[in-house]
Amino acid sequence: MAKLLEGKVAIITGAGAGIGREHALYFAREGAKVVVNDLGGDRHGGGRGGEAADKTVADIKAAGGEAVANYDSVATREGADGILWSALAKYGRVDILVNNAGILRDRTIVNMSDQDLNVVLDVHLKGTFFCMQAVARQMKVQGAGGRIVNTTSLSGLIGNFGQGNYGAAKGGIYSLTRIAALEFAKMRVTVNAVAPVAVTRMTEDLPMMAGVSTADLGPQFISPVAAFLASDLAADLTGQIVGVQGRKVFQYRMEETDGVTRDDGMWTPAELKERWAEISR
Repeated sequence: MAKLLEGKVAIITGAGAGIGREHALYFAREGAKVVVNDLGGDRHGGGRGGEAADKTVADIKAAGGEAVANYDSVATREGADGILWSALAKYGRVDILVNNAGILRDRTIVNMSDQDLNVVLDVHLKGTFFCMQAVARQMKVQGAGGRIVNTTSLSGLIGNFGQGNYGAAKGGIYSLTRIAALEFAKMRVTVNAVAPVAVTRMTEDLPMMAGVSTADLGPQFISPVAAFLASDLAADLTGQIVGVQGRKVFQYRMEETDGVTRDDGMWTPAELKERWAEISR
């Protein structure tokens, strides 16, 4: 029986630990040849090294899979090009991109430094854009379609205290996903996103994760959903945002209320206040 991703070449960013590592191992088990990208820094974006990516590659190979390590930063165009080049140099093509790399610099808005804002936007938002752009250009040349799976968050879709930088970046990834899905359709490249909640190195000390076990909310629950979106089973899905919280899988949607329309003239602030219950339901 053929494996779900048999023969596909998949780039997975931030694949040295946490959700990204779980993705890489899962995709390899399903037959993909994996480019394991990881800068090797800490969760705040400091430091770098090859140990994390090398360990994931070694584990994939030990299990009989194929993988190559890449240590470039997603936060620059040169880094994104380098990640793509690793795929082309080793395997000659790319079929799947999973944008997963990320860091946290949690601060309230009034206490946030320019550096805390910029580095998070660079890694999450610009990193997703640069990698998506580079890979989409290659997929266009290849002419065989492809799959892109981005990573957004409930912080960007709903909001979360102390994560203005992270939430802004993840909200931007939501928008990029929706727009890229429209733009890449003619190339037969689907673009979807997962919005995971999981206990990882990134989140283990957050208040919302207090007392939560990886057995109930670990990264292992996210990867089957990412693999589904990266496979031909999801060839008819694009622009979708899929939430994963342990064993629960659901869809995020942007919806508008029915609202209220005036027959003529303009609304006054007092009228808006008076009819807000109708407007908002």
